[in-house]
Amino acid sequence: MKCTKENCPMTVAVNLISGKWKLFILYGLRDGAKRYSELRRICEGVTEKMLTNQLRELEKDGLIRRKVYPQVPPKVEYSFTEIGERLSFMFDPLYDWGKAYIKEVKPAQFHLVEAFERTKA
Repeated sequence: MKCTKENCPMTVAVNLISGKWKLFILYGLRDGAKRYSELRRICEGVTEKMLTNQLRELEKDGLIRRKVYPQVPPKVEYSFTEIGERLSFMFDPLYDWGKAYIKEVKPAQFHLVEAFERTKA
């Protein structure tokens, strides 16, 4: 069978993680479960509707799970599923590649990367 766009594994993978905020959400989950409010901070600038939609899509696609704790007020956490966690290996190399790209192609913006990294430390 010929690998067409519709049945190509690369197309499937890219479609699962494409979306304005999906990579940020997945990157935020790499070090453990997060509550909605934590993901909202990670995805600075995302609207509640967009974050909710992106989380629902990731959950529907089997990449993340949503766990609701029976308490008042309700507590909801998002985390990787087993198959979703297998994506986490790509985040550090992708981050490093983006950093190198900015340094080489857009050096005037590299100070923003350095400032961002200082806030993470």
